[in-house]
Amino acid sequence: MWHRGHPEGHARSWRALLPAPSSRAESVGAARRAVRVTVAAVAGFYPAVHLLDRPVFALYTLFVPVAFGLLSPLPGAGRRRAGTVLRAVPAAAALITLGTYLAATTWSATLGMLLVGFVLVTGASIGPRATGVVPALQLCYILACFPPYAPGTLPDRLAGLAVGATLTILCERLLLPEPRRPSYRSRVAEGLELAAHAVHGLLRDGADGRETAERLRAAGRDLRFSRTAAGCRPTGAGARDRALAQAGYATRRFLDLLAVLAPMLRAPLDLPSAMLLRGLATACADEAAALRGTRPAPGPEGFEEMIARYAAVRGVPPNLREDPHPLLRRQSTLLAAAVSAVTASAAVALATGRRRSMPGLPPEQFWYADASTPRLWWVRIADHLTPRSVVFQNAVRTASGLALARLVAGSLDLSHGFWVLLGMLTLGRTTAGATWSAVRSAAVGTLVGSLAAGALLISAGDMTEVYAALLVPTMLVAFSAGPVGGPAWGQGLFTLVVSTAFAQIAPVTWELAEDRIVDVLTGSAIGLVCGMLAWPAGARGEMRRSAGALLRATAPLVRVTVERAATGRSAPVTRADAAAELRRALWYWRIAHASYTQLRTEPPARRAADGGADWLAALNFGSRVLTGAYWLPWSQGTAWPSDAASWAREATDEVVSATLRAAHFPAGGVTVRPTPLPPGILARLPAPSVSHLVDVEVWLHSLASDLTAAVGPGSAVEDGP
Repeated sequence: MWHRGHPEGHARSWRALLPAPSSRAESVGAARRAVRVTVAAVAGFYPAVHLLDRPVFALYTLFVPVAFGLLSPLPGAGRRRAGTVLRAVPAAAALITLGTYLAATTWSATLGMLLVGFVLVTGASIGPRATGVVPALQLCYILACFPPYAPGTLPDRLAGLAVGATLTILCERLLLPEPRRPSYRSRVAEGLELAAHAVHGLLRDGADGRETAERLRAAGRDLRFSRTAAGCRPTGAGARDRALAQAGYATRRFLDLLAVLAPMLRAPLDLPSAMLLRGLATACADEAAALRGTRPAPGPEGFEEMIARYAAVRGVPPNLREDPHPLLRRQSTLLAAAVSAVTASAAVALATGRRRSMPGLPPEQFWYADASTPRLWWVRIADHLTPRSVVFQNAVRTASGLALARLVAGSLDLSHGFWVLLGMLTLGRTTAGATWSAVRSAAVGTLVGSLAAGALLISAGDMTEVYAALLVPTMLVAFSAGPVGGPAWGQGLFTLVVSTAFAQIAPVTWELAEDRIVDVLTGSAIGLVCGMLAWPAGARGEMRRSAGALLRATAPLVRVTVERAATGRSAPVTRADAAAELRRALWYWRIAHASYTQLRTEPPARRAADGGADWLAALNFGSRVLTGAYWLPWSQGTAWPSDAASWAREATDEVVSATLRAAHFPAGGVTVRPTPLPPGILARLPAPSVSHLVDVEVWLHSLASDLTAAVGPGSAVEDGP
């Protein structure tokens, strides 16, 4: 800990106010965005102020481009960003109208802010486009709900919205538009193409597969969402986004299983395995072509037929003289890879527009295929209507903070009180520590910017032409440096922007800078209080709770899955038996995934409070359990002999017990080694049950490995899905 008088402590404090290191791409992107926002803002603002003399109209033509172009993280390239703004205009008009009439009293405006804030943040969970426009929509209500109560100005407000949005759309489309980035669809296609190429290479020369395995694992890591631009991630609630995300998950599993399989492949391969591998390579190439739009998606039927044939003929050849166990494990691993390929194939068919039922596949996997888009939106929102969801927590934190800021600004009759809400909105973070860091930097930046603005207002006086001449360069500098420089630079430079803009709308004095300081500090204090009182740890506490709940929810599924395999019950009956556990586990998996997604956006804690837990491995464990619940047993038949069933139940008990222990994330980790198969048991089993038993063994050992990685001692991973 640094002492207050220590020179290095002062140096560290001042370093927090310097521009954060940024890549050249970030700086160039910020500069391009600054040009678009500036042109869109001043193209409507100057005529409205200097030609039409309509201050309300001018205010909205200025702030609408800033809200949509700068404060909102719109996803995608220029055309998609323009479409997002266009779709948001009706909602913005409704919020401006609502705010205009609710501004009659402080309490009505405050209650409206509470409702609007909660609905917008919760509704943003339906997809990246909704998430991107939420700050702009919040600002539309904030601008309209402040005094004076003037319903007669509503036409000017809506006209300003229309002009500002139109100019924003045109600039996003025509003026330095954002370049296209590789889509997630193309990334999945690249992964499938690599798989096809790798399989052909292994079959052709039978070389050591360790190098191939590393390439496959690297390709699987590249499919994580953290390695895809935010606007390109298929995180929407619609059927196509869900299908593309599922195709990505399944392709990652497929690549990882191929990486495990590659070192096992030694010539000569048994004929059924070689035929299945060739079929997988051809099908992967076809799926990649479908994702690139060069041919229709073939669908999963071909995969299903190949798997059915393979499951019927695989096994120990009669002339095999060595231990059959390695062969059977290789066959089980290949079958698991093929099952992931089936899931990827079905998901690709849905993602490319083949909305149809998937006969023969587990209905729980593709329940969304025939659902309407409004129903899928509602399912996504309903999933998060629980205090254990970080989406719900963010909605409560944001809505309560904005409502409190509106109540304070209205009760104290603060000049330009919407700056209070804007400060709370832009400086609020999901953790108390991150909020304090942002508030501390923003306070210094606002103070410095206000002093500069005050000096400008005193020296220029009422010379409007000076402010008009300074507005464009000030906006360009502020909108270029602010986003990459951090809260201090952003707030300080934005203070200069609003000062030069407001000085053209109405006569102002140096007191405007003083009002700016008071308003931003008030909003910062409210945001800090809300951050300290409402889930101050952000996603960290929820990640631990939701991951533990996921492990507890999936533990019964492990037992049910192995039991149905040992008893040989048919798939429809077993799906009915496990339906409740499947739905419960799926819900906890979605909650845990949302927590992990937010956790990846938060700064790391100074000390790991989770004992080195690997949250991604915990999510992978849940995904592997769900996949096994869908697809094990690979075939249905008679019950296993008593000794095989006894081994399966004993090994399952060990995995389930370790899963329940792991749900508490003990500091020493959890190590589980399922009981090995009894000696000679494979020779005593009837032929159909031998491969089936090894399928379960491979699955249980994979679960044990995931558990050890998820809860084992060490540091958490630094990458995400």
